[in-house]
Amino acid sequence: MSLSAPSAVAAIPAAAPEEAAAHFARRLALETDCADVAAAFAGEDVDFVLLDVRGPNAFARGHVPGAINLPHARITEESLAAWPRDTLFVVYCAGPHCNGGDRGALRLARLGRRVKLMIGGITGWLDEGFALEKAAGG
Repeated sequence: MSLSAPSAVAAIPAAAPEEAAAHFARRLALETDCADVAAAFAGEDVDFVLLDVRGPNAFARGHVPGAINLPHARITEESLAAWPRDTLFVVYCAGPHCNGGDRGALRLARLGRRVKLMIGGITGWLDEGFALEKAAGG
């Protein structure tokens, strides 16, 4: 057995399994990923509304098929009136370099709506090999 210092990975002890389980369950309650969204749309098992919270020009250039464009700054009680209060919304933006998804999720949560963030956004969608759809005129 080596007496050398632990690796950078092991230098900080891992959380107890119970703590790790609670942490990851919490993350999954707040996030979903591109593959799960794509699978839901492919299987026609769509039990959520997918919101692209970027601006209309970005949406027109390319968005996840099935998404509705509702920029995060326009998320209000009035803009959500068409959906029942218990609707699950999934939001996304450009990608990890963008906080628009977080802003949209925060607005939805503050309005008492159920929400998850599609981690990765457009960048993640493309990295997974999925195609984008262009809006008419985009």
